[in-house]
Amino acid sequence: MPILTRRSVLRSSAALAAAGTLARPYIANAQAKTAELWWAQGFVQEEDISIKKIVGDYAKASGNTIELSIMPFAPMRQKIVSAMTSGVVPDMFTNQPTEIVSLFAWDDRLIDVSEVVASQREELSETALINMNCYNSVIKKRSFYGVPYTQAALPNHIWRPLVEKAGYKMADIPKTWDAFYDFFKEVQKKLRDQRVRNVYGLGLNVTTNGNDPNAVFNYFLTAYGGQDLVTKDGKLHADDPKVKEAVIKALTYPTTAYKEGFVPPGAINWNDADDNNAFHAKQIVMDLDGTISTEVAVLSQGKKEDYDDIVTMGLALSNEGKPVPSPAANACVLIPKGAKNVEVSKDFLKYFIQPKVNNELLKTGLGRGIPCMPSIVKDDPWWSADPHRKAYVEQGLLGPTLPQFWVFNPAYAQVQNEHSFMQGWMD
Repeated sequence: MPILTRRSVLRSSAALAAAGTLARPYIANAQAKTAELWWAQGFVQEEDISIKKIVGDYAKASGNTIELSIMPFAPMRQKIVSAMTSGVVPDMFTNQPTEIVSLFAWDDRLIDVSEVVASQREELSETALINMNCYNSVIKKRSFYGVPYTQAALPNHIWRPLVEKAGYKMADIPKTWDAFYDFFKEVQKKLRDQRVRNVYGLGLNVTTNGNDPNAVFNYFLTAYGGQDLVTKDGKLHADDPKVKEAVIKALTYPTTAYKEGFVPPGAINWNDADDNNAFHAKQIVMDLDGTISTEVAVLSQGKKEDYDDIVTMGLALSNEGKPVPSPAANACVLIPKGAKNVEVSKDFLKYFIQPKVNNELLKTGLGRGIPCMPSIVKDDPWWSADPHRKAYVEQGLLGPTLPQFWVFNPAYAQVQNEHSFMQGWMD
């Protein structure tokens, strides 16, 4: 493993911040068994319905029982910490927040799920495979510790009518990074000229809560050329002039936009769903936010006109005019050490990630999450039949993506877990 320690990454980052067919289950059950699964509540009720159906279908096919507990994101994060601290753990839980797969793998607190991943290895995206292949500091090697079932990126979500009310057309939006986001500052100014006082141009998560601010920072960092902050060998390059400049710019743009009044004042306290709520309330013209939860929530409520008024758009080019790859995360299921029913858990997960099952799970959930298996979206026209899904799939799965920094060195997982760079925003 790389020489880097968690302490050294934290120290450096703090300094910079300051600156196919449905198969049967794999167990032939003579005696039914039970496993417990903790699941994060969906952004729309269809997502909860979807996982309940999959769990029910598995029970019918296998005779095993999955005790499903669905809970909101923030309480689930707290519950996972409590369980892992006490040692009284469920059989399975999802990675809330995303980087815990790396942290817990490093500490040798997860069951190796290589056999589960191997069952669909040829189907999974390269990014998903890299993100799940984490380093265990006790046995001193990498292995698969998470079973991925979605791939996520951050698209831009834009209210077309607000752009038009300001006197612009969607075609007027610039193609390069800073100019792209600066455009929405001008939209806000034009709206204010029309006495529209409660609408802000930009929805940027300048907070220290949840997954979103880490993701926003990493996207700005990548756009500014800082994708080598942590390289595949696990080394930190905080002193590299190009990386250092990118970090400074990624800290500066969102905070400057906030200080200048182009981001809602409450954004410093947002949690992962709050920017969605602000967007739905038309308090912000655009939002850079993970998945198309914003769009499917509107669709789930039957607001088809609003759904059609939203434009889902991939990333702008870099300021130099080059494509910006999307740092992609993967929702995954983990089996903690201490789980009582590892055999049943692995059997369920082999069932769960079969392409047909995975596709059903995500489609029933209205496509908020996209598959981490390219063949699914290529073989099923449903994924390209809707402009929101099509744009998201092209960005987050079929377009250029990057794995997470923490998979190369788990110290960066702690950086994210502690929102070290976000403290730089606050300063």
